[in-house]
Amino acid sequence: MGKTELDPKSLMFEAYRIEGITPSQCRSIFLDWALGLPIGQDNAAAIQVILDLYGADDPMHPMSVVLRQGLQGGVKPKRRGGWRSRERPQ
Repeated sequence: MGKTELDPKSLMFEAYRIEGITPSQCRSIFLDWALGLPIGQDNAAAIQVILDLYGADDPMHPMSVVLRQGLQGGVKPKRRGGWRSRERPQ
């Protein structure tokens, strides 16, 4: 396997072969890989391709877990404070 169009630097390929890789290391590799995706690439589709390609044989691998989390997308942060959220004197 190795290089594919969506993994030209073989980051994901190698991540699945690193013995004892931690979830933190997988997140770092995932971020590097995601930042290298071409502009306009459907991120969810790319993640699914990589997950199908490399994660099918090891669904409990830390990288598989990170990829599935990536498919869930980010959570929109809630506003916490600031001058607009303070009560105004009457």
